Amino acid sequence: MVFTAGQLGLDPTTGEFAGTTAADQARQALKNLTAILRAAGTGPENAIKTTVFLAHMDDFAEVNRIYAEFFPDPPPARSAVEVARLPKNALVEIECIAVLP
Repeated sequence: MVFTAGQLGLDPTTGEFAGTTAADQARQALKNLTAILRAAGTGPENAIKTTVFLAHMDDFAEVNRIYAEFFPDPPPARSAVEVARLPKNALVEIECIAVLP
C-alpha cells in the first residue's frame, strides 16, 4: 500500500500555487498526487481512499468536477472536510491511500 501526505496545488517547478481558484489548485494537487503514486509503482486507478480538505465547502462542486477527471469509475472512497486553514493558505489539500498492483 502507498499512503501519501496531503498534496497542495503547488507547481513543483516554481513552488507557487498553480492558480487562485479551488479548481486550479485541485487540478495541480491531483497532478502532484498522480506523480507520487506513479513514482511508487501505482496510480489513481488503484486508489482506495482519499481525503479532500477544503478551505471553503462552497468550492466542493468545482473541486468535485476536477476530481472526477483523475479517478475512474468507480472512484475511491472519499471524505471531504472543510477546515479552518490549510498550509500556505491553500484552498485545497488532497491525500490518498492506494494499493500496489
